Amino acid sequence: MTRQSSQAGYTLLEVVIAFGVLALALTLLLGILTHSSRQVRWAGDAGRAALLAQSVLDQVDVDGALRPGEREGSLDEGRYHWTLHVSRWRDPALRQMLPTAGGPRLYRLDLSMRWGGGPRERLDLHSLRLQQPG
Repeated sequence: MTRQSSQAGYTLLEVVIAFGVLALALTLLLGILTHSSRQVRWAGDAGRAALLAQSVLDQVDVDGALRPGEREGSLDEGRYHWTLHVSRWRDPALRQMLPTAGGPRLYRLDLSMRWGGGPRERLDLHSLRLQQPG
């Protein structure tokens, strides 16, 4: 009497391949999650840097008269470092429109906000400010 095996199951090779596919899928998923969390963290830092940069530029208006030169400082317990470069802005097209002596002056403000050590961890803002004499 012969018995026919009616057991249907997975072979060892099928199980090994299934575990390999699962391991590959989990590795890819972990890489995607790591990259996503890094992007979210960078977006939060960049948003915070933009808010702090705006407060630095607002403080320039409160401090009074603009003078050409460079200022530096840090915010948020030293995490964000900023450098502000102020210079007179001259445009040949505006030269005829603005009086030179005793008239309003146009200044260019270049603000660089840095955090961390990477090249992407930097925010540069440029603005023009008109200052009335006196």
